Amino acid sequence: MSQSDQRKAPLKSFLNNPVKSMWNLAIPIMVGMGIQTLYTIIDMIFIGRLGGDAIAAVAFNMPIFFFVMGLSFGLGNGVTASIARFIGAEDKVNADNSAEHALVFAFIISALLTLFGLLYGKQILIFMGCTQQILPLAWDYLRVSCYGISFGVFSGFFRSILAGEGEMKLPMIVAGLGTVLNTILDPIFIFYLDYGVSGAAWATTISQIIVWCIFVYMLFIKSHTYIRFKLKDFTPSSYIILDIIKVGVPVSMSMVVMALGQLVFNRLLIKFSTSAVAAYQIGGRIDMLIFLPIFGIASALTTIIGMFYGANEIEKIKFISWYGIKSSLFITTGCSIVLFIFTPTIISIFTSDAVIQEISIYYLRTISFLFPFISIGLTIGRILQGLGTGMPSLIITVIRVIGVAGPLAYYFTFILNKPVEWIWYSMFISGIFATIISVTWINIAFKKLSRV
Repeated sequence: MSQSDQRKAPLKSFLNNPVKSMWNLAIPIMVGMGIQTLYTIIDMIFIGRLGGDAIAAVAFNMPIFFFVMGLSFGLGNGVTASIARFIGAEDKVNADNSAEHALVFAFIISALLTLFGLLYGKQILIFMGCTQQILPLAWDYLRVSCYGISFGVFSGFFRSILAGEGEMKLPMIVAGLGTVLNTILDPIFIFYLDYGVSGAAWATTISQIIVWCIFVYMLFIKSHTYIRFKLKDFTPSSYIILDIIKVGVPVSMSMVVMALGQLVFNRLLIKFSTSAVAAYQIGGRIDMLIFLPIFGIASALTTIIGMFYGANEIEKIKFISWYGIKSSLFITTGCSIVLFIFTPTIISIFTSDAVIQEISIYYLRTISFLFPFISIGLTIGRILQGLGTGMPSLIITVIRVIGVAGPLAYYFTFILNKPVEWIWYSMFISGIFATIISVTWINIAFKKLSRV
């Protein structure tokens, strides 16, 4: 049996048992993302020991990193969906070609972002509202981080390629190794070598380089994957490019919009205090833990639905979609309850500053009520990506961030002069609004599928 024939088995098993297949994909994703989230949390714990200014300096870097992640993650989603659909249609040639195009995208994005960050990073920080007090720390962190951008972008695309063929265990293992390394290097660079905030960036950058090396070895030297790279014979295909960007570009743009949202909220929060910015940053790191089951299930659905769509299995698409939405909602609701109860204890791990603790606790307890609704919206977005469309994610994100959350937060703080917690209320309202739109959109999409 040829290697290509051997890989028909996963598609068949997906069709025979969609529920089991979803969890087989989702659990490694959750574990892998949990490990990655862990080292961002570890970073924040160590940085928190440097004081509120250090936390705020990192906070002003987050919209930039979210922008970088948005470009690579968004187009990576396009790659995942493209590869999955081609595998579902048993078209290995185009599946391989999609992966090769992914590497080209990675090279272009990483080169442009690295150059732009090193040349204009400080000016960007100032534009985002970074104060002169915090700017030296923020720029130290960003400058070092720019050296690792290329490796992080390529690793993101490698994970997307593997996700497209349903291989989730390797990214999980690699993420674990990267986290262990980052955890070891953080205290060495931050405290022992006395690099401070930039030490955290050095630890992350070195970890990214090692992770990239492992991916290169597994994909190109050991040939671990079903996908094969024939870069010597590579020729650009307008069909493949369009197939990737019709999902990837809208998703990228939606994440860019979210990065702009972070920028806006940072600028609004600095009006209150540096402590408010720091609290938002700590809360955001904890948010990521709650999002783990959502992203795990949603990412698994992108692959499964992409394959089912390629194989024209409409009823199975509907079944596994609603099952995934309900599973994500149930798990996230449980996590939200736990978070609400133990928020003070969790926050105390990150900072001993009483002011930052108070603001962080109110933020998390307010947002915890929103997480179940977010789970619905995010899962629906990834389902639609599996169906080959990324535009709904962009439209819904624009409405949520630019249409509702940003204007409401501005109105509450600058017009009505409300306290900082009203910014959290604006986030909550916008999240509910986005969920309603998402549910409406998926019902329309399924009705169209039924008519095909």
